[in-house]
Amino acid sequence: MGQGPLLGLKVLEFAGIGPGPFCGMLLSDLGADVVRIDRKTGASRGKTDVTARGRKSVALDLKSPAAVQACLKLMEAADAVFEGFRPGVMERLGLGPDVALARNPKLVFGRMTGWGQSGPYAQAAGHDMNYIAISGALGAIGTADKPIPPLNLVGDFGGGALYLAFGLLAGVIHARATGKGQVIDCAMSDGAASLMAMFYGFRAAGAWSEARRANLLDGGAHFYDTYQCADGEWISIASIEPQFYALLLEKTGITDTDRTAQMDRGQWPGMRERLAEVIGSKTRDGWCKIMDATDVCFAPVLSLDEAPKHPHNVARQTFVEVDGVMQPAPAPRFSATPGAIAGPPPATGADNDLALAAWGFSATEIDTLRSVGAL
Repeated sequence: MGQGPLLGLKVLEFAGIGPGPFCGMLLSDLGADVVRIDRKTGASRGKTDVTARGRKSVALDLKSPAAVQACLKLMEAADAVFEGFRPGVMERLGLGPDVALARNPKLVFGRMTGWGQSGPYAQAAGHDMNYIAISGALGAIGTADKPIPPLNLVGDFGGGALYLAFGLLAGVIHARATGKGQVIDCAMSDGAASLMAMFYGFRAAGAWSEARRANLLDGGAHFYDTYQCADGEWISIASIEPQFYALLLEKTGITDTDRTAQMDRGQWPGMRERLAEVIGSKTRDGWCKIMDATDVCFAPVLSLDEAPKHPHNVARQTFVEVDGVMQPAPAPRFSATPGAIAGPPPATGADNDLALAAWGFSATEIDTLRSVGAL
């Protein structure tokens, strides 16, 4: 049983990859009842499929008319539905938004794609890196020599899943106030562009260069970068404000520099070399003893294995272990209605009877679906 501020919200998810499952995880973690439609012949997910946690799985053969009708009945009971197919796929299945909204006028129908439902690229295949490439984000991230993909955090999860969750919840609020549902066209390329709002403002103000590693927040500034320590490990420094920069120089023992020249870009390369030399003289743990929990704006660069063990993460229980799998805990945190992981990733079709019954199907209807091979 879920818990959290979204308790009572009923969401239907059509199984996909990347941002779709992550959106479903976010909603489930905060209490929504998320039923995922899996392909009847789909492989079962294991316990390490973290973004599939907290759902109920119903396995249907969407080529079966009975299964399509079952999906439409589920949509009638849902507050929101979302899918991540290419434009037109749901329509060809007989499950498009026009049909769904005719059955349930208050339904919020979320459509997650890389390029969106319209535009020259709408029917083209792509992945995270492609979507953030046309937003300007990829071009701004990397070394001076080349753009470097920042994992698939900016497109799939930031520009995709988070915007889809945000859009679905905004749509539900509107539907509850007006009785009118709608379609959410959530394109990862749009979301990535939206995430770049501040940088487009910087560019318009003349405060951002098109060159990579030449700006305040892209590693161009010596006081906002990562540095390697004597043991080969890394630390992060983000001493932007003058008082924090002064403290950085104090903690590193650098006295042969003009603190007031922090923003003199002509001095950045030389200061980077000086800072790298000093930081390279001590181990990461050594710098942690000097800078941890100070206003230097410092943190050690941790691996995936190290992060769950860091004292701050341990104190806040930022990570939890479920069935032996270490994973991030639900976020954000609510004082009155805390979220919780509703359960491990389900096996495909594990909740056929339970989920369908909870959403209004009779035992006879469930048996009929099974007898015709739809379930």
